[in-house]
Amino acid sequence: MARVYNFSAGPSILPEVVLKQAAEEMLDYKGSGQSVMEMSHRSKVFDDIIKEAEKDLRDLMKIPDNYKVLFLQGGASQQFAAIPMNLMKNGVADFIVTGQWAKKAWQEAQKYGKANKIASSEDKTFSYIPDCSDLPISEDADYVYICHNNTIYGTTFKELPNTKGKLLVADMSSDILSQPVNVEDYGLIFFGVQKNVGPAGVVVVIVREDLIRDDLPEYVPTMLKYKTQADADSLYNTPPCYGIYICGLVFKWVKDMGGLSAMKIHNEKKAKILYDYLDQSKMFVGTVVEKDRSLMNVPFVTRTHDADLEAKFVKEATEAGFVNLKGHRSVGGMRASIYNAMPIEGVEKLVEFMKKFEEENA
Repeated sequence: MARVYNFSAGPSILPEVVLKQAAEEMLDYKGSGQSVMEMSHRSKVFDDIIKEAEKDLRDLMKIPDNYKVLFLQGGASQQFAAIPMNLMKNGVADFIVTGQWAKKAWQEAQKYGKANKIASSEDKTFSYIPDCSDLPISEDADYVYICHNNTIYGTTFKELPNTKGKLLVADMSSDILSQPVNVEDYGLIFFGVQKNVGPAGVVVVIVREDLIRDDLPEYVPTMLKYKTQADADSLYNTPPCYGIYICGLVFKWVKDMGGLSAMKIHNEKKAKILYDYLDQSKMFVGTVVEKDRSLMNVPFVTRTHDADLEAKFVKEATEAGFVNLKGHRSVGGMRASIYNAMPIEGVEKLVEFMKKFEEENA
C-alpha cells in the first residue's frame, strides 16, 4: 500500500528518509550487531547517539553553553508539574492561557503555588492571541508561562509577551524546529517530540543552568528534579533510547534541509497554499484570526457548520489518502497539521481534493 498523507497533530508524520534509515539500521546499528532498541544506555554506542543528538540540536537552535539540554520521559504533560516544582521559588507564576495545553499547565501549577491567569483568549474559543504588550505581571512571579503554538486551536505567538523582566517559560511541542528561535529570550523551553521531531515518549527540556536548583522542597520526586537529570546527562535511569535515536536522525535531516531559516521558508510556503484556498473558498473557512495563524496547525470548518458535510469530507478524504483530518474532539470541524516533514506536494494535493469536494457538494 502507498504511504498516505498524514495530517495528524501527533504522533505525526516523520521524514521518509529518516524512517528508511531507521529500517536499514533496525537489526544492526552501524556494525554493532544489535538494534538501538536492544543496546544498553550505558554503552559507548548509545553514549555517542545521545551526545550527537544533543550537539545537533544545539547547532540547529544555537543553544548557548549556559543552557542544559535534557532528554526525558513523561511527555510535555509531566512538565506541567515539573516546571512549578523546579522554578517556583516565591511560589508564584503567571500564565497566558491561549489553549487547552496552557490551561492544563495553569491548572497543574495551582497544586504547587499561586498560578495567576493574567491573559486568556478563551472568550472566543482560543481563536486569537491576546494583546501581551502590557500585562499585569505579578511582582513576585517566578516566571511567565506560554504555549508558543496551539495545536488544537491553530494560533501562535508571532511576538513574545512583554514579561517586564520576568523569566519566560515556553511549551514549544508543536512548533519546535519550524523556525529560528532566540533561546536566550527564554529561561526554559520544553517540547514533547511527537509532533515535529520523533516518536512519542521523549520530552526535551532546554533550561538555563542558573535555574537548576538544589534547594527544592522535600516533596519533589527525585526523577522530576532538573538537577538529578542534568547531573546525570539525562542518564539517571534508562532513557527512551530508541526515541532519542530517531530524534537524532530528524535533527540531521533538518540540518540537511538547510536549518531553521530554510524550514521557516518551507513552512510558510506550505501554510500559504492552504490558507489562500480557505480564504477564497465558499464552503470552508479557517477558524483563526489571520494575524495569529499557526504555520503548523490549520483548523477549519464548513461555513454553514454542517456536521454531516464535515463528516462526509473527513470520510472521503481518508479514502483518498489524506488521513487524520478530523478536528480535535473539543472543537470539532477539521484540522490539517502540516509539520516540517509534510512535503509541499501533500498540501497541494489536499487543496486539490478540497476544491473537487467543494465542486461536487456545492
